[in-house]
Amino acid sequence: MRVLVTGAAGFIGSHILEAARDLGYEVRGFDSLTPAVHDGMPRYIPADVDMVVADVRDADAVGRALAGVDVVCHQAALVGLGVDLSDLPGYCDVNVTGTATLLNAMGRAGVQRLVLASSMVVYGEGAYDCARHGRVRPAPRAGADLAAGQFEPRCPLCADALVTATVTEDAPMDPRNAYAASKLAQEHLAATWARLTGGRSVALRYHNVYGPRMPRDTPYSGVAAIFRSALENGVPPRVFEDGRQQRDFVHVCDVAAANLLALAASADGPAGSALSYNVASGHPHTVGEMAAALASEFGGGLVPEITGGFRLGDVRHIVASPAAAEHGLGFRAQVGFSAGIGEFAQAPLREPARVPVTLV
Repeated sequence: MRVLVTGAAGFIGSHILEAARDLGYEVRGFDSLTPAVHDGMPRYIPADVDMVVADVRDADAVGRALAGVDVVCHQAALVGLGVDLSDLPGYCDVNVTGTATLLNAMGRAGVQRLVLASSMVVYGEGAYDCARHGRVRPAPRAGADLAAGQFEPRCPLCADALVTATVTEDAPMDPRNAYAASKLAQEHLAATWARLTGGRSVALRYHNVYGPRMPRDTPYSGVAAIFRSALENGVPPRVFEDGRQQRDFVHVCDVAAANLLALAASADGPAGSALSYNVASGHPHTVGEMAAALASEFGGGLVPEITGGFRLGDVRHIVASPAAAEHGLGFRAQVGFSAGIGEFAQAPLREPARVPVTLV
């Protein structure tokens, strides 16, 4: 099987590329090596990898890269939160237009299998139960409440306190920032492509991915890399809000494994299908717990600082159910939180090699 991995030089894409090659797949990489993320080809990409260096919005380059391909694993995206109005054009251009360009080229090339990197951000806030009203969807948190230190969402019907519950794939979509809106648009485009072509799409909704090769000190970094960069710079990690916001931290090697299972699953099922799965460990932790564990494993005596600060567009809690991925893909996370954080605390962050790159 020949696989095209877009975003193949990135944090998650490079692990997928490596795992697919180890499994014996013929893999072609595709990455723009944008200067905002990379400074040349990363050293961890083997020299013998068939790598196309181009932008996913370049229809001609994408068309050439699809030659002979059986399935596409689409990881290329502009990531991050995107909280400012000026972020909208960039996220739409790279993530939405780029995905539409890829899907159009796949249709022309007759490639009918897609694995798409989606995100838990499509849900907005996680699932919550009210003692009086059952399952409810809190409204976006108001800036005035956050500034006053009122971080927990309240029942939209009675303003009572809520209890968190697990999010399943059939939860309502409620994207609350530019990045989230672009990821949901990708899923919708993939479903449209599947219906029009008879193809099969599998969208993987990643939760908080961490592990080796996360980028150092970039605006695209996830919270784990931001905290790790701070520690390496001799600065305590700065934790927003009160540190009690819950997330599911899933190791990048588990995410790569989920992609390989999805690549295999994309060969089955009815034509025109578009499936989605949470990719999560099933064992949530607070952001404060993660920061403390990372600082402890890193050493040096630095203690995370709980700032009380906030970002509009952040959600308070999101805890996923991994049951559908286990049933539909056979996926179960293998890397435990303690072991994974211990490894990440000592693993080098991504330092791109300074080598010349020839654009196609």
